[in-house]
Amino acid sequence: MITLDHPLVIGSGVAGLSVALGLDRATVLAPGDLGSTSWAQGGIAAAVGGDDSAAAHTDDTLEVSGGLAVRRAVEILTAGGRDAIERLVALGAEFDRTATGELKLGREAGHGNRRIVHADGDGTGREIQRVLSTAATAADSVEIWDGWKALALVRVDGRVVGVVAADRAGDRTEIHAPGVVLATGGIGRLFKHTTNPEGVTGDGLAMAAQVGARLADLEFVQFHPTALMVDLDPLPLLTEAIRGDGAVLVDDQGRRFMKKHHPDVELAPRDVVARAIWWQHDRHAGAYLDASSIKGFPERFPTVFEIAREAGLDPRTDLLPVSPAAHYYMGGIDTDESGRTSMPGLWAVGEVASTGVHGANRLASNSLLEGLVYGARVAADLSGAAPVALPADAHGPAWAFETGLGRVSAIDEVRRIMWERVGLIRTGSGVWEARGRLLELEEALSTTIPGRVAFNVARLVTAAALRRSESRGGHYRADYPELDPFQTQRTLVEPPFVLDAR
Repeated sequence: MITLDHPLVIGSGVAGLSVALGLDRATVLAPGDLGSTSWAQGGIAAAVGGDDSAAAHTDDTLEVSGGLAVRRAVEILTAGGRDAIERLVALGAEFDRTATGELKLGREAGHGNRRIVHADGDGTGREIQRVLSTAATAADSVEIWDGWKALALVRVDGRVVGVVAADRAGDRTEIHAPGVVLATGGIGRLFKHTTNPEGVTGDGLAMAAQVGARLADLEFVQFHPTALMVDLDPLPLLTEAIRGDGAVLVDDQGRRFMKKHHPDVELAPRDVVARAIWWQHDRHAGAYLDASSIKGFPERFPTVFEIAREAGLDPRTDLLPVSPAAHYYMGGIDTDESGRTSMPGLWAVGEVASTGVHGANRLASNSLLEGLVYGARVAADLSGAAPVALPADAHGPAWAFETGLGRVSAIDEVRRIMWERVGLIRTGSGVWEARGRLLELEEALSTTIPGRVAFNVARLVTAAALRRSESRGGHYRADYPELDPFQTQRTLVEPPFVLDAR
């Protein structure tokens, strides 16, 4: 057993490293999987332009949230945009700038102003990860345990006191700490078609559920409208900024189709665009991104240009076939404005948390901002927390030491079920079918920790999708296609949860 006298941060993306860098001392478990931060193409939404304001950014965020975003949480998010950008610049972030040295600002769907800060065109995530990782590695106050993966939380007398973790060799031990921060990302790999890399499997959500932390809004999954439709896993993302710069969506006859779905056409909210593309494929009419009007495409979007060329396509002349794909999770562990969960000793931040800033549908490029702003708030809250005496006899769950670490083939079946029955278009009968099939797979999935995580998270999302009998934001029920004003409230899920008992 290892006992720390300072907070333990689980995850080394934008949220986790923002927490660690704000603490006097921190240990970070970095599992080695590439998280979502490095893959983020879109940018950071921040009201830094002369004609913009945090209030306008707040209004745009609330407008696309399906009525479920928490205004106070959103106001905290948008008010922190300028400081977040300035902190990154101070750490050496190299953002795209105009000829006069001003930040070059882009526009994306749902934003009324140009407020998206980019680095290297579509390489913002890589730049943020580089800057934060470099700063954390150089900081004497931060210790990074590379290759360590958290498997389960340790709870004693209603308080989280640590984790069971495996090192790079797979050897397991308990790590006790006066505060544990989950910054483990979303659940994108739960679906067959996703833009999320390996490692984004819902581990943090599953761990929090096992110890009885309150969860929220589990039915709300955001599907990005434009992933490149090729035979790859994950599907390559075609950033929304391409549409912000003038690209349009067309069918297999070259005709634009978004005009009949929303007055903002290609810059409509993500859920609207994603469903429109889904219906195009359902009618066998095709869906393509036409970016031929964009000048200097290779320089403006170097990542996307290389992705397309590897697929044998040239965005300057060819139509790019697109499909929706699971991208971001609005649900997660319920937290307050400082990242505190309902379980003492446990904080959550970033995509694994549900602060209420996104509601039923996330505004484009608010995710990196959330990690930066709320990561700093979690660090401030932990710094002010009273010291905690850790029990000497705490022990993690036995299964965390006994269950295998390898992957099971049944997870592929879970991903297929979730995509087809609990994906972009849902029906009550389809979700019930998914629930039954998941129960049939329970025994096979329980043989490894990844299988247990997939089973538990899939069950939780499925139960939430059944409970909300309306369509709102990222949750669309074809059997209840209208928004129900009587369901205009967040879904808070209290223990006990529907989890496997092994």
